[in-house]
Amino acid sequence: MANTKSIHGEWSSRFAYILAATGSAVGLGNIWKFPYITGENGGGAFVLVYLACVVAIGIPIMIAETMMGRRGRQSPINTLATLSTEANANSNWHFLGWMGVIAGMLILSYYSVIAGWANAYVFKAIFGGFSADALEVKASFDEFIASPVKLVFWHTVFMIATMSVVMRGVKSGLEKAVQLLMPTLLFLLLLLVAYAMTTGEAYFKGLSFLFSPDFSEIDGDAVLTAMGHAFFTLGLGMGAIMVYGSYLPSGVSIAKTSLYIAGADTVVALLAGIAIFPLVFANGLEPGSGPGLIFQTLPIAFGNMTGGWLFGILFFVLLVFAALTSSISLIEPVVAWLVENKGYTRVKASIVSGTATWALGVSVALSFNVWSDFTIFGKTIFNFLDYLTANLMLPIGGFCIAVFAAWIMHEKHVKEELGLPEQQYAIWKFLASYVAPASVFLVFLHVVGVF
Repeated sequence: MANTKSIHGEWSSRFAYILAATGSAVGLGNIWKFPYITGENGGGAFVLVYLACVVAIGIPIMIAETMMGRRGRQSPINTLATLSTEANANSNWHFLGWMGVIAGMLILSYYSVIAGWANAYVFKAIFGGFSADALEVKASFDEFIASPVKLVFWHTVFMIATMSVVMRGVKSGLEKAVQLLMPTLLFLLLLLVAYAMTTGEAYFKGLSFLFSPDFSEIDGDAVLTAMGHAFFTLGLGMGAIMVYGSYLPSGVSIAKTSLYIAGADTVVALLAGIAIFPLVFANGLEPGSGPGLIFQTLPIAFGNMTGGWLFGILFFVLLVFAALTSSISLIEPVVAWLVENKGYTRVKASIVSGTATWALGVSVALSFNVWSDFTIFGKTIFNFLDYLTANLMLPIGGFCIAVFAAWIMHEKHVKEELGLPEQQYAIWKFLASYVAPASVFLVFLHVVGVF
């Protein structure tokens, strides 16, 4: 039988959990990645595909992963081992926990590099402001990412901030951090949305791009990107939601909190698009600029606008806050495992796991400059890790979580944790048993060229 309480502690309330899990979900994926992949994939049609993935795949799997976490009350690795034993299932299911923990560390290794960019741009905004000249902004960005010293330095700063929060524990570290960061993040984002509304015609052009679908832009790769991003932004398949679920008090509705979290995450992503695309169009910029979108196009917008110095600072502070609320959840699963299995203190576990992730992140930072010619399957280290995790490991992890929760666990135990009325349980069961795994499987078949 699973433990009734995690040795790491619990969230103080349902609201604390919702804030923490929403913070895990809301991050660079919403404010950095969502706008640029939407721009690369044609706008409105991609948004609809992404929303469909969140509803049909993301939410059912989030419910399943949270439920498994609360049932196991341990790190993802140990939770899968415990639940496998409880279900009289093959013990190899614990490797699913390992895959999630590894995926989280891989993501954090490059996530912290991009977060470091945001950190650097806060200071760039404070001390230098931004130029209204596109060539000057591009040259400044190119010069920045060409410097291994600068990228490694800012990556290091961000990793130290992440480790310092995690080592303080569930209530003193994770919970207190998100209680401060999440409301501030939302306030800053709403300020930027309010400013975007003053751009006149560009505001409506941005809304049209974001919400007017053109399905000719959608192909199998776009669907895979949308599905992968649904996993990435909700934090699924990487152990974060499972370990946060293990700290969830009994009696709190898993289904309701999952709906709140997915809804809040989606709203933040759409608000980011509403804030960013009008600025892009107002300045004649290209929405499909790729990963550098907010670092190469928005500084131009800030350089052109009245009060751009202040809004530039606010935006990149927002980006750092969003990144930090997610990064602490990415490293928490391995920290929990080290405490449980190696007897480490949280401080030692945070330092060991953080240092290992930092070292891998150094290679990511170098892939933008001195190691840019080194490729894995034709991709730089950054692009390879991004594709491997978001488009492969997370969907595969989500597929396996859905299968385990819906087909392997004893139904009696699942019902005990979810506490849903029969009709609502039947809806979740259908989505988790058939719709979510089938959708992931069909998209993979298309990508590998089966049809």
